[in-house]
Order: sequence, then structure tokens, then C-alpha cells
Amino acid sequence: MQVDETWDAGDLGCGELIAALLKRVKNLKPRQTLEVIARDSGAAEDIPAWCRVTGHILRQAEPPNYIIERKEA
Repeated sequence: MQVDETWDAGDLGCGELIAALLKRVKNLKPRQTLEVIARDSGAAEDIPAWCRVTGHILRQAEPPNYIIERKEA
């Protein structure tokens, strides 16, 4: 899958990861994708939950790699 941007979040935990993820996704245009590399053990639950709550689309989840598509405006 082609991605528009890649971000290595390293070991950022839940609160820090979600806050930084929100900023990064806001910088994308609708339907653009962000690949997130998140090594924190909680990311496998946090990222899908964040996508469900915000309406962004989780296109791929193969820890530690996640591909998120920004929702339509």
C-alpha cells in the first residue's frame, strides 16, 4: 500500500502517542495516508481505538506498523 507520509513514533506511550498522532493526521489532506511505526506495547490497542473514536480509517495494522487514512473533511 502506498503511503503519503511515514512517522516513526518509537516507544511513545498512550497519551504522548495519541497527542502526536492527532497533530500529524491534521496535517494530512483528506484520504491521504500516514504510516505509523509504534513500538509501545499498548499501540496495538490504542491506535485502532483512536481511529474508531475519530473516524479515521485504519487501513493496516501489523504491529509495529499501522497505516491510517485521514477521513473526509
